[in-house]
Amino acid sequence: SGALFKLKNDPRMTKVGRFIRKLSFDELPQLFNVLSGDMSLVGPRPLPVEDFEKVKMGNDFWDAISDRSKVQPGITGLWQISGRSDLSFNEMVLLDLYYVEHQSLLFDLEILFETLPAVLFGRGAY
Repeated sequence: SGALFKLKNDPRMTKVGRFIRKLSFDELPQLFNVLSGDMSLVGPRPLPVEDFEKVKMGNDFWDAISDRSKVQPGITGLWQISGRSDLSFNEMVLLDLYYVEHQSLLFDLEILFETLPAVLFGRGAY
């Protein structure tokens, strides 16, 4: 019965942990998933299994959420450059669906290009 979202001022987070999360260093191990072909650099963020089950059981948005699986999950995506944790769950899903419908190499390059400043400035990261 945990939260679907990261807490802005999580009392369990150390200063080092907050720094690592703010600069998204905690995402670096996922590069191994990209190299193994299980993930892409750009795409909807995969939900942890426990969050997936929670959403599946109680969300009218389920059909839209399941459409996210039409493309490979990614390390970064449209909602990561559009506010990250400052967005509501429904806003994140809508941005993922927009990506699914408009996916292209040019769009992926644009998202990758905009990811760098989002990470460096820590917009919406906590």
